[in-house]
Parts: sequence; structure tokens; C-alpha cells
Amino acid sequence: MKTPNLLDNIPEDLPEEIIETLAGNHQVRIERIVSQGHASPPDFWYDQDTTEFVLLLQGQARLTFRDHTVDLNPGDYLTINAHQKHRVTWTDPDQPTVWLAVHYQKAAPCTTP
Repeated sequence: MKTPNLLDNIPEDLPEEIIETLAGNHQVRIERIVSQGHASPPDFWYDQDTTEFVLLLQGQARLTFRDHTVDLNPGDYLTINAHQKHRVTWTDPDQPTVWLAVHYQKAAPCTTP
């Protein structure tokens, strides 16, 4: 049996970004995202209810937050807290940019009696 590979089955032509749910339940969702020259629409900001861990596997991307910008290269990762407004301002137009995104509810702090 062949094991799935996150870098396989990427179409040559990507008129729209691909977002595929790989696994999940009501507490976590794991996605593969493939972009090529895609970016958030002008004046659009993500404001998600979940925390998102993002790992860039291939390509390059730029994320913009309200007060800073982050350039991502293969192997780079970051955590975006719930309701931390951000947008994708650029992805490499010359090659597919492959992301692994893990969305989850941040755990409530533990309290001891």
C-alpha cells in the first residue's frame, strides 16, 4: 500500500487555491492547502475562532498581521492565535506553495482545587 504524500497530486494549473481536510474531529482540523500566486482579497482579514498552526512545506509565502509581516520558506512554521487578524499577501506564482494547517481550540487553563 502506498502512503499518501502531501506533495503529490498537485495540478499543474491552479486557478483557485486548494484546501483539503486530511483529518479532524470537533476539536481539531488538519488541512493541506496548495496556493500558487494566490493571496487574500484586498481589505480581507482572516479572523478565525480557532488557533492555527501553519507549516510551510514547499514554495514561499508572505503573511501580514496588523503590526508586522512574516515571510515563510520551506520548513518555517508559526502559530496564529484565535482572532489574531491576518491575511495572505503573497504566494510564489512560479511554483506551488504547500501548507499544512492545523486548526484547534486552545485549551482552557488548568486550575487546581
